[in-house]
This record gives sequence, structure tokens and C-alpha cells, in this order.
Amino acid sequence: MSAPSIRARLLLSLLPLFILAEAVIGTVSYRYVLRESHELFDYHLRQMALSLRDQGAVLPPPGPPEDREQFDFVVQIWSADGSKIYLSHTRSRARLPERATLGFADVVADGERWRVYSTLAGGRVIQVGQPFEVRERIAAAAALRSLTPLLIFAPVVALAIWWLVGHSLRPVERIATELRRRDAQRLDPVPEEQLPTEVEPMVRSLNGLLERLRRAFAAQRAFVADAAHELRTPIAALKLQAGLVARARDDASRSAALVELNAGIDRSAHLIDQLLTLARSEPEALAAAGASVDLARIAGNAVAEMLPLAQARGSRIELSAAQPAAVRGDEKALQSLVRNLVDNALRHTPGGSRIEVEVAADGDAVRLSVDDDGPGIPVEERDRVFDRFYGRSVGDDAGSGLGLAIVKAVVERHDGRIELAQSALGGLRVAVHLPRAAGATA
Repeated sequence: MSAPSIRARLLLSLLPLFILAEAVIGTVSYRYVLRESHELFDYHLRQMALSLRDQGAVLPPPGPPEDREQFDFVVQIWSADGSKIYLSHTRSRARLPERATLGFADVVADGERWRVYSTLAGGRVIQVGQPFEVRERIAAAAALRSLTPLLIFAPVVALAIWWLVGHSLRPVERIATELRRRDAQRLDPVPEEQLPTEVEPMVRSLNGLLERLRRAFAAQRAFVADAAHELRTPIAALKLQAGLVARARDDASRSAALVELNAGIDRSAHLIDQLLTLARSEPEALAAAGASVDLARIAGNAVAEMLPLAQARGSRIELSAAQPAAVRGDEKALQSLVRNLVDNALRHTPGGSRIEVEVAADGDAVRLSVDDDGPGIPVEERDRVFDRFYGRSVGDDAGSGLGLAIVKAVVERHDGRIELAQSALGGLRVAVHLPRAAGATA
């Protein structure tokens, strides 16, 4: 089940928040208007009582009785001796208490609540009252009218929130549209203009990924093209040698042709094995493994594998790796690295040569060096020998031209560096520096 979209999450968060804010504001406004209305009604009561304070004779309310019944106030006036000299007519016919409390007071008369204001002036007690029912009805109507703007603008604000959320997510939708158009043939970067600050790092990371994919596809196409080109020659040679076997007239010719055919098959198998090793060792293929391995032990195993070949050529391999040298990486890839360096030294030195392999600490790194006493590599060619299928010799010892390319790929995969220099033995020195594993001691 897919997660809700960002738009849905924002709307489901903002709209309830807006509704809650509307409810809180409405409640506060309603209560505020109610309180203000009651204060205004109290003001009217007091002003009405004060307006009767300086009058002499109090006249009955004007107008016919039916008009006086709509009068929502009750006015009572007593003389100093306690006799009532005035009582207004109301539709409720309510009678206020005979005793008055000066100032404002809430009283109950005939089961009905009243708000009453009483004052003493000129030897008379003036009392003005208003039913709570009337006050609350008028105050509630005023309070509800104050909520009308909130009710009118609530849908407008909700639509504005919906539009703003969509407008804010438009850059994300544009990026999604751009990415849907991408395929293996189109890996150009996504435009980074006019992007929000929050989205810009993501787009930069995506563009970095697209660039790495572009380089990986380009390297893959170049690798396939180079491999097809290099395999064409040995396959043609195998076909020619097979034809020689078929056309052999005697056992001696057939045996010689079979020897050449088997040698061609071995060279082709070695080339294919090197191609597969190079493909697995590409920096783009896999990140270096996180296990801590002993490069000294790996070098010892690789040298042991190469000893039969060295003995067959009359050459001597010496290993110097007394102390454990821990690095973090892929053990199989590192063993392939050492094996290819030794194989490269054997193939490009005459029989009976001397090869020295050393593993030693070098500051925060571990150095693997392979020295030989062969002819070495001219300085002007040292940058080219790491190219795929670049070979400096011909014949049976020509190799595949992939050995140093594999070494370079493994070194780059393990964040190391490789150097070519003149060896103290007179030939070539290949030095590989790999980062020491965390916690390893010299």
C-alpha cells in the first residue's frame, strides 16, 4: 500500500488545523461579543435610571397599552417613605422586589431572572430592570452576526490553502515529470533553476546519480566494444588453427597444430577470465566491502599461486610481509590485484628474473610494492599502460593487455592510489597505497 502523497498530507494537516483555528476564534469572538453586549445593556440600564433621577413628576409611559406591552424594561420608583409612586407596564407583568439593592443586582421575580440597577436620588429610589431572556436573545443575535465573516471566508481560505499547497508542490511535480522522461539514452541533468531551498539538495543528488549512471553506461559500452574488438583476433586465430588441424596430412603435423590450437584456447580463456575480472573490479560495479582483511596474508596466498609459473620460467619471487597489514576491502579483488601485478612482472621480464613483493605500513596507509629486474617501462608510456588492451610485448608473453587495467580498477574501488617508478633492482617498481583499516596498528 503506497503512502499518502505530500499534497494529501499537507491538506489533511492544514485543513483540520484551519477548522480548529476557526472554531477557537469563533468561540472566543462569540463569548467576547456576549460580554460586550451585556456590558452595553448594563450601561443602558444605568443611563435610564440616571435620566429619571432629576425629573419631578414621573409621567406614565406614552402610547396605547398595546405599545407599552412591548417595552422590555421595568421601571419602579419609590418615595422616601417607601410608597411606590411609579411602575411601568410590561408584557410580562412582572413585579420587581419591594426592596432595592443600590447598584447592579441579579434578581428573580415570579420565576424570571432580571438584571436590575437601582439608585437613590432626590429622596426617591429609582429601579430599572431588564429580563435576562431578552438580554441573552439580543446578545446572542449580535454574537452570531459577528461570526458571519468567519463563516463566509472559511470556504475561501480553504480553497486558498488547497491552491497554495498545489502551487508550492509544483516544482516537485516538474521534477517528477522530468525524471519520467529519462531513460538509458537520456541521462542529462534535471534543470536546477528556480528550485525551493528544500528541494535543491535532492535535485543535485539526483543529477549526481544521473551523471554516475551516464559514466557507467559509457564505460560499459566502451568495455563491450573493446572486448568485442579484442576477442575477434583470437577467435579468428582459433578458427585458422582448427583448419590446420583438419588439413594435417600426418600425425606430426596434426600434433603440432593441436599444440598451437590448445595454446590459442588457453590465451582466449585467459583473456575472457581477465575481462570478467575487470568487469567485477570496475569502481562503478560495487563499493568496496566493509570487512577488514590482512593484505600481507592475501599477498602471501597470491604469490603461492604464481610460484609454479615463476618456477617454470626459472624466475624467483621473494615476499617481505612480516607484520599483519589490515585494510578494509574485498579479499578476492585484492588477491586479484596482487596476482595480476606478479603476473605482469613475470610476463615482462626474461626467464631467471628476480621479483620482490613487499607489504609494509606507510603512515595511515598500507603499501604493496612489486619490484622486478626487467627492462622496465619508459616514462612516456607509464600513463598508457593502465589503458585496457594496451600491450607492450608480442608473442606468447603478450598477455591480454588487461592486467594493469584490473589493478587500477581495484585500487580505485578501494580509494587507493598507484604509482610506477624505477625499481632499485633496475626494472619497474609498482607501488599501491591502500587506506589502513580503522583501529589497525602499525
